[in-house]
Amino acid sequence: MTIAPDAAALPILLREVAGGVATLTLNRPKQLNALSEAMLDALLAALAEIAEDEAIRVVVLAGNGPAFCAGHDLKEMRARREAEYYRALFAKCGRMMQAITALPQPVIARVHGIATAAGCQLVAACDLAVASQEARFATSGINVGLFCSTPAVPLTRNMGRKQSFEMLMTGDFLSAEAAASRGLVNAAVPSDALDSAVAALAERIVAKSPVAVRTGKAMFYRQIEQGIAAAYDYAGEIMAGNMMAADAAEGIDAFIAKRAPRWTGG
Repeated sequence: MTIAPDAAALPILLREVAGGVATLTLNRPKQLNALSEAMLDALLAALAEIAEDEAIRVVVLAGNGPAFCAGHDLKEMRARREAEYYRALFAKCGRMMQAITALPQPVIARVHGIATAAGCQLVAACDLAVASQEARFATSGINVGLFCSTPAVPLTRNMGRKQSFEMLMTGDFLSAEAAASRGLVNAAVPSDALDSAVAALAERIVAKSPVAVRTGKAMFYRQIEQGIAAAYDYAGEIMAGNMMAADAAEGIDAFIAKRAPRWTGG
């Protein structure tokens, strides 16, 4: 993604909307897009606005400069060595990560360069992720005496236990190919194909029924935390309600008639 070179004159979070896709770009390239308090506030505000905009069907989260996101702003954190400040900071970060999950629209991470610590957490918190083959991932807090406890939450919900524990305990970098094979990202593609791969994935989702996509994302995250019996009960209720939607009737009629569906969002 090409961003205007005068990044200092631009806000720390850039927003662009086209074709039903909103792209949010972290814009602190000199700080490797570290998640400062201001960045967290900007993301929370943008996600809240997008949640209310039904014209936006998919969100892409990207980073400007050489990295996707290097995690929390350590200089900012060290400037205030207070337990209450740290509790508030990590609580705010947790709210932002959960806002991604709660967002009605699917969120795709477009990952290049490094995604470390809370930056790796950000990738794991997104619904989908496409990475450049040059991208690298790490939960590197352990290297500075800080276990990546909050990144562990979405990481362990993306990857197997032993694989995620190894990342958390060693701080070693994971290649894009390994991240794809272990479930942290959906695909690793050549750097010159990253934008087209992300766009293609977004377009495939935009082409689906808005009702089915919204319903499906909310259902996916709720059922995954339930026991299997409760999950089936919940899924059955959701599917019955979904069947009553106008889009479901249109989609089935279109399938039977062998024509393209005309979604209304109802």
